[in-house]
This record gives sequence, C-alpha cells and structure tokens, in this order.
Amino acid sequence: MTQTNRIDAGGRVDRSQTLEFTFNGQRYKGLKGDTLASALLANGVDIVNRSFKYSRARGIVAAGAEEPNAVVQLGAREETQVPNVRATQQALYKGLVARSTNGWPNVQRDVMSWVGRLGGGFMPPGFYYKTFMAPASMWMTYEKYIRKGAGLGRAPHESDPDIYDHMHHHCDVMVVGAGPAGLGAALSAARAGARVILCDEQEEMGGSLLDSRETLDGVSAARWVEATIKELSSLENVTLLPRTTANGYHDHNFVTLHERRTEHLADTASEAGFAGQARARLHRVRAGQVVLASGTHERPLVYANNDLPGNMLAGAVSTYIRRYAVVPGKKLVLSTSNDHAYRAALDWKEAGRQVVAIVDARANPDGDLVRQARDSGIRVITGSSVIEARGGQRVTGARVCAIDLERFVVTGKVEELECDTIASSGGYSPVVHLSSHTGTRPQWNEELLGFLPGEVKGMISAGGVAGHFGLDETLADGERAGRQAAQATGFEDAQAITLPATRGRRDGKACALYQVPHEKTALRAPKQFVDLQNDVTAAGIELATREGFESIEHVKRYTALGFGTDQGKLGNINGMAIAARCLDRSIPDVGTTVFRPNYTPITFGAIVGRHCGELFDPKRYTALHQWHMENGAEFEDVGQWKRPWYFPRTVNGKKETMHEAVARECLAVREKVGILDASTLGKIDIQGPDAREFLGRVYTNKWAQLAPGRVRYGLMCKDDGMLMDDGTTSCLADNHFLMTTTTGGAAGVLEWLELWHQTEWPELQVYFNSVTDHWATMTVTGPDARKLLSELTDLDLDKESFKFMDWRDATVADVPARIFRISFTGELAFEINVQANYALHVWKKLFEHGEKYDLTPYGTETMHVLRAEKGLIIVGQDTDGSVTPEDLGMQWAIGYDKPFPWIGKRALSRPDTLRGDRKQFVGLKPKDPSVVLEEGAQVVFDKEQSIPMAMKGHVTSSYYSPSLGHGFALAVVVEGRDRMGQTVYLPMTDGTMHEAEIVSPVFIDPKGERQNV
Repeated sequence: MTQTNRIDAGGRVDRSQTLEFTFNGQRYKGLKGDTLASALLANGVDIVNRSFKYSRARGIVAAGAEEPNAVVQLGAREETQVPNVRATQQALYKGLVARSTNGWPNVQRDVMSWVGRLGGGFMPPGFYYKTFMAPASMWMTYEKYIRKGAGLGRAPHESDPDIYDHMHHHCDVMVVGAGPAGLGAALSAARAGARVILCDEQEEMGGSLLDSRETLDGVSAARWVEATIKELSSLENVTLLPRTTANGYHDHNFVTLHERRTEHLADTASEAGFAGQARARLHRVRAGQVVLASGTHERPLVYANNDLPGNMLAGAVSTYIRRYAVVPGKKLVLSTSNDHAYRAALDWKEAGRQVVAIVDARANPDGDLVRQARDSGIRVITGSSVIEARGGQRVTGARVCAIDLERFVVTGKVEELECDTIASSGGYSPVVHLSSHTGTRPQWNEELLGFLPGEVKGMISAGGVAGHFGLDETLADGERAGRQAAQATGFEDAQAITLPATRGRRDGKACALYQVPHEKTALRAPKQFVDLQNDVTAAGIELATREGFESIEHVKRYTALGFGTDQGKLGNINGMAIAARCLDRSIPDVGTTVFRPNYTPITFGAIVGRHCGELFDPKRYTALHQWHMENGAEFEDVGQWKRPWYFPRTVNGKKETMHEAVARECLAVREKVGILDASTLGKIDIQGPDAREFLGRVYTNKWAQLAPGRVRYGLMCKDDGMLMDDGTTSCLADNHFLMTTTTGGAAGVLEWLELWHQTEWPELQVYFNSVTDHWATMTVTGPDARKLLSELTDLDLDKESFKFMDWRDATVADVPARIFRISFTGELAFEINVQANYALHVWKKLFEHGEKYDLTPYGTETMHVLRAEKGLIIVGQDTDGSVTPEDLGMQWAIGYDKPFPWIGKRALSRPDTLRGDRKQFVGLKPKDPSVVLEEGAQVVFDKEQSIPMAMKGHVTSSYYSPSLGHGFALAVVVEGRDRMGQTVYLPMTDGTMHEAEIVSPVFIDPKGERQNV
C-alpha cells in the first residue's frame, strides 16, 4: 500500500530507509523515524481499534502518551506478545507486527459493533451492575462473556525470551521531561556542577521543540535542541535517558523510570543484535531535587460523534505534519477555544492541503496566529463550534453552529462543512500525574483553566506543567528551576545561564469550553465522548450525577472515567467540568481524581527485572550443604533453605526408610550424642543505646535485667495479641544483642522490627542487621555432648561454670566461636556458632572426635520429634495466627507489669482473648499405641454426634516416638487444660474414629533435669 498521506519534504524521518511492517495482517511501508501511528496515518489507515464498550470504530487521536485509541498488541510470535502498546509511542522497525486489541472478525467489520449500535442506548453507566445481578449463580458465566467482549490486549502464553534489569542511581537533580523547560533546567543544573539525570518518554529529546514553528537564536528550534543535547552528552555529570518514562514518583524524591532499551529496534533484544542485553530497564532514582517539566496535554472538545476516525487533537495534527511529514487527511476543519491550535491549520495549509474553516468559540479572537490564519486566506468562524461530526467509518463532514457559552446552548443556524478531518482543541492540561503520586492534590487555576501541581517537598515544577505556555517564559522557567535545584543540593554558586533569543508571540485569552452544546440534550444527542478509551460519554456523567453520585471519585468508579491505561490524560478535566456543571458547582469544588502509578503501562518484565526464576525465589544452602549431600541426606525446603530432612543409612544393602532413619536418629540423641546443622535459624544483630528498651517492647517478657553472657527465650506477638514468632536472644554486651528467629520467619521478623522502629518509635537509637548467613550454627546434643565438645574447646563446660541459658566466647577446633548453652531437644546441648567459612572445618573435627561417641547427624524431622516430646512449639505449625501466649500456657513468658506496653498486650485484654472456651495447647496420647494421629485431624467431644459434628480443636503436630514406644501428638483443644485425663475423639475421612487422652504436652523429662545435667 502506498503512503498516500506522506508529503515529499520536511519532517524528521529518514526517507532513505524504508521499513516494512504488518498491521492486522496487512503489509505496509513506513520510514525510519516513524512511530507505528505516524506510519499507519501515512498509509491512510483510518480504523486502528474498536472501542471498549460499544465497539465503535476508532482512529488515531493524539501523537504521544495521551493516545486513548491506538492501543495495540505487538509481537510476531507468541513468546514476543506485548499488550497495550501505544502506537504513538512505538517506534517503527523492520518486520514489526501489530494488531488491534478489539474487533472480531476484524476492526473493519466488527460483529460487536452491531451490539453497540442497536443496544448502546440500553447500556448506560451501571448497566452491568444492574443487569447481571440475578441470578447470582450466573455471574461467572456472565463475566466470561463480558470479559471476552472487552479488554485491551492479552498476555502471552509462552515464556518471554528477553531479559530485563534494574539500575539504582543517586543524583543531585532529576529532570523529568526534555522539552524546552526540561532542557533549560538540565543545562542550568549541569553547568553548575550538579549530577543530573534527564529523562524523556519520546524517541528523541526536545518535546514540543521538535515540531515547533518558532526559532531560537535565529535558527529552528530543532537545531537548538541538537546543540543542547550535544553539550549535555559531553558532560560527565549528566545522564541522558531518552525513551524513558518516569512512571512513578514516590516519597523522599524516589522516582522510578522505565527505559525501553531495544523495543524500538526489534521484537527481541537478540533480533536487534543485542543478545544478552536487557530489553527494558527499571531505573530507581533517589534524587536530591526533582524538576518536574512534564509539559501539558491538549484537551479535545467534547461534541457529538467526536470519536469517529478523523477526529484528532490540533497539536497532534501539527506533530504529524512537522515531525513525521504526514498529513492525516485532505480537508480540515479546526474547532478551537484558544490561539495555539491555529498552528494546526497553518501547518495543514503549508502542506498543500485544504483548510475548510477554523471554528473559534471565542467572539473576537485576536492573537498573532489568528492574524496569520486570516492573512493566509483561511476562513475563521467566530463565536461558534463544531457541534457534531458526520460520517460512518471516518469523518465526512462537520456540523457547525454558533453557541452561547454562558447559557450552554446553540444559538444560530447549523452549517454543514465537508471535510475528512476535524482537529479540536479545548485548551491545555498540565501533566500533574507524577506530582499526584505522592498524595498531593493538584490546585485549580482559573486563569489557565487547568490544575497545577500541588506542593511537594524537594520538587520544583517548570514550564507547561507550572502554567507557563509561551516558549520564552517556558525556557526561562526551566532555567530558573534547574538553578534553584542545583543550589538546593549544595551548589550555592549556581549562576543564571544565557538563554537563546525567541521571537515573542502574542496569544489571545482562551475561553473555557469543555463540552459543546447540541440542539438536543446530552441524553438525546449523538454520543459525546469524554473518555475515549473507556467509552465514557457526557450523557453518562450527567446520568451519574442524577443518580446521586456527587463525589468525583464516585462518578469515576460508576462511569469508568479515567480508568485503565489512559489514567484520565485527555478526559479528566472535561469530565470534571461536566460533572461540575451538572451539580451546579465549580471545578475546584468538584476536585480531581487520584492519579496513581503507573503513568503509562510498564511491562511486568521491567518490574521484575532479573528477579525471576532462581533469582525470584533463590535456593539457599548452608555452609555444610556439600557434606550433607556427600553423606546421603534427604532435603526439605524450609523457607528458601535446603535443610537436611533425615540421613538414611544403607544396612545390609537396604536403604532406611524415613521412619527407620528418624527412629535411629532420635535414639542416638536421647542415648548418646547427635549433631544438627541449625545454620538456617534467623539471626539479627541488634545494637544501640535503646536496644534493651526496644526488645522489651517487641517481646512479651522482660529484658531490662538480662546480663551479658545470658540468653533468654522470648515470644513475639502481632498487635492483635497472636503469636508471630519465638526464639532466643542473647546479651552480647550492655547495648548489643543477638536475636534468633524461626528459619521461615527471619525476613518477616526483621521487617517487623524495622516497621515499628521507623513508624512508631523512631526516637529509639537501635539498629538491626541480618547476620544469618554470617554465622554457621552446629547443635551438639545428647548425654555425651559435654564429653565430645570438651575435647575441642578451651572453655570450662562444667554445669556450674557454664549454666543452662548461658553463652560464652571460646575457640572450637582452634576457630573463634560463640557457644550457647540452650536446648531445643530437652537434652544437654551446646549450640556452636562460628564464622560460616570455618564451619566445615569445625564440623569435620567434631566428627573426628565424635567417632568414639557414635556421633550421629540428624535432620529436621528428628528435630521435630525431639522438640515435640518436650512440648516445645514451632510457630506456624502449632500456631496458626489465632493463638495467644496464654493459649499456649506460656504465662511465665508474659510480663504484664512492664513499664512500657509490649506489642499485643492491649489485645490480650479483649473479651475475645479472655474467653474461657478458647482452644488451649495440650498433648494427646492415642489409646491405641500404634496409631499416629493425622496432623490437622479435628477433635470432637461426642463421637455419637451426627454430622456436622462440633469441632473442638485440632492436632497441630503428631509423630511416633521411639523413646516412648508409641505415637503422640500436640493439639489445641477448647478448655484443654481443664480436661486433663479426658478422652476425645478424632474422626477420619475413611470413617475410622480414633480415641486419645488429653495429657500434658511435655512427654519426656517434665522437670527438665536432662538439659540441666
């Protein structure tokens, strides 16, 4: 297909390089420098999509991130599919394949369009809520077809072949937007010596200067841009990031940038000749100051049938002509409320096409551009507006009529103008989205007829976003912002720089025109679209207000105004103005909706970066992992860690089962000595003058008097009073502690400590560092543990000099170590902590000396049996987020009389946690010694009760004990501690009914004599 709308001269495209591409199965040609949108327009493609709700034909409207219609599916193969790509932001490359996201069997002849035509009047806002409420059982069926009929593209079904990455930056000045204000700001800050990052979402920097009619220092604006970029590129303190969108602005000047690194070259990075490189990158920038130079978005006028292909923004028409050498039609009608839009008519005429008329809503426009239009012979119709577009698959005409802005009515006779393109402009909206991400509300400016950014600490607005629209004042404002940002970050000597000379242009005052009146009411007139992406009409907003929705946030959710990838870029101001008129309120009274990240769609790949596969959920290994593998260990996953589960031996050519191996390991610990690799326990180093105070606030028990060299067991509760973790904490020095946590809970506990410190108690001087990987932990436990360890250490291990719950610095196998006299088995035990790199040496030495004692390695399954025999809990197994320390019978570990309330204390005084019928921690002894109860089995009191039976508790842990010679279990049972000796029943799914006696949860050595030997 020939490029019927391409003009022979001008633009920033390279006519020597023709690029073939495919759209909706049809082959086309474009030029290097085109976007997909400009190439489609050049080839005369009118319909690029079908609308979200009514399946109406839609064409290209804009030229940048604000484009609502040309949202396409990109990719030649299944694995390269990318949904929701704006054709206006996608650079054309050879072999590009794109298709529309809506329309079946194709966008030209869409079956669903008949539903919109015939049933559109029956699908107002709230249609789905009201129509598909009943029967409720059918909703899943309804939803399937509703989702199929809507949508903006699909995710690929095969793995992405590309890689993505993240990069972290610190800079003095972050400049968002490389238009005239952004370039001025970057140049000013960079010359002052500040470290500057300048990003812009377009393929090349320059913003509006790339298609400007104005000159700087007597040369074209584009030439000045080239010289400025060249200077900035030469400075070592400047980083330039084209094709990079600032998609999120967060607290403390943290900005996230999405850089499209190879997406402009090919489907994949390897096809572009960059194998192994990232297709996209997420930059995480912490800036001293942020200069927001994001510019403005032109607002379309809201008139009847303003969604027909051929309806475009006036600024977009100029951009396509001057930057891409594409005139998107033959005959133009321009409808405007301001002077700047006249540029589109002048550019259109200079391109050799017919300007039918300029229709200006103002009675007496008198700016310089107005005079130029009249001098060039263009007809200017004043005090009027296009009230309706005519056409089917494309605009064929415009209905024009005089309007009364005050009374919101048409006042004259309608004139019909023949045309194929209607360009409209209702003014300019500063792009305040990023500033709003911080929670700051934008402020309405009546003179500018738009919202300006609210005040954000560390942010300076410049240029169009700050309400400066003239080129001279935009440049000056950018230079000022860059200089102030540099001064605020320590470059106090920053001086004003010389700016290029501009030719001043006088613009007349714009008028406020958001919705154009029609002969009929909004509810009766042809659809007047406010949000083109979500099919939100003026009538829909009016209906929402009539149905009682007065908050703009409620109007948004009822109508879908500003939803989706559009985020209200074109429609929000018009929608708010229409709601304000219907509610008889002012626009600032109605306010604006909340803008949230992301500003434009960002790929999941870029968000994830390299954190996928092995790096998303990495496997963690202890320093002794290789030894475990060599000695036949079977492993289980505990959090991210690979922990030895049990160590099966081969006896007489037969490998032990898990049951046999665990029984052997348990008896070895109870009768001789065993060793466990406990390195995975979470270890948090806590230091600071207020460390004791902090521990007292996060643990239920007291810590003020814990002396150096001593260890204490602690319980940690959520603020609802439920147990979240437990472990021992050792006092290393007066202001220095080592906290241990459960293996799976380590990261969560560290985050919990930081959360409370940073948000609730920032005045406390205390610091946390994870040292889990720094220290390897070996637990030597059993009656012969003291004998074995005494052969390898210089420490006196005597019971009186090294008591239970003591710790000491010592050497083990000539390696500096910390030895802790604590036990998770109920036996005599020593936990040896050494620097992880020395772990294997110490471990092997223990086995060399332990041979005479029959030292036995044991795994996590044996550890579970041993601790359960002693009634020791595992958080997350014996607790489930609904268990308090009181429920566990651990009143001895609760300090109700501490001077500062610990987290969860108040919750334990709630009526619910004081109930007498709460489930309590107990032991269960099956009546049949051979039975091992199922974990999770429900406890009932009456075995004759009919189904559904009243569940009175459940089994939390259950094992066979070789030491006891029978099965045993731990459980939580209603009023369990008052039911000692009673029989309970456990019904199984196969109809079996087990009986068990409620007993103490401590099955072995209830007095604790063995661990104190």
